[in-house]
Amino acid sequence: MRRETSGILLALVLMGATVPALALDITVSAAASLSNAFKEIGAAYEKQHPGDKVLFNFAASDALVQQIAKGAPVDVLASADQEAMDKADGLKLLAAGTRRNFASNTLVLVQPVDSKLMLRGLRDLAGPAVQRVALGNPASVPAGRYGRAALEQAGLWPSVVDKLIYATSVRQCLDYVARGEVDAGLVYGTDAALMKDKVQVLATLPTATPISYPIAVIGAAAQLSAGRRFADFVQAPAGQAILARYGFGRP
Repeated sequence: MRRETSGILLALVLMGATVPALALDITVSAAASLSNAFKEIGAAYEKQHPGDKVLFNFAASDALVQQIAKGAPVDVLASADQEAMDKADGLKLLAAGTRRNFASNTLVLVQPVDSKLMLRGLRDLAGPAVQRVALGNPASVPAGRYGRAALEQAGLWPSVVDKLIYATSVRQCLDYVARGEVDAGLVYGTDAALMKDKVQVLATLPTATPISYPIAVIGAAAQLSAGRRFADFVQAPAGQAILARYGFGRP
């Protein structure tokens, strides 16, 4: 049987035929705020690499790190802040030398587009007219950590903390605002841009540290080489152009 198989393969080679490459499934865990941009990047990558299929898992960055630490089969991690990636690095989850920054973002204050409140900026959140403010949970959501830091920097945390409605991801926070379930919310500028018809940006908020997004290949990746190819594609001109269309800045 082995001789017959070898003979067939040899015959194919002599006839100029090629044995098709096995399709590779690349599993990418990415921050919720990257959902729209990464879906388009995935499609562009697959077009350039027909043998590969990109499978996405979107959630809050810290939750993604926890999943990988518990053994979830992931090839690439893209987080919305350095702290989440630091946690992954501290748990020895990353392939050495693969961590790189690939995008930046802004933090904005938003309110429902049909709100009757005359809010102008962050300090208005402390006023009696504002009852509910959406914020990603700082314990697990990078946008929530940036939001909390912005409130603390402005000296408003004690006045606003009891009004906060915590979300499990920045996209859930955006949904709360878009549905009018809260008076205001703190989200990324790229998220607010997706719902211009439902949320109004009141202000772009300063952050103590730049909002930067790192990407890395997972050390235990089943598709280590393919994961590297995808991470490289995100940082290449084609990937960067897609990110720019969704409002992300250069790293």
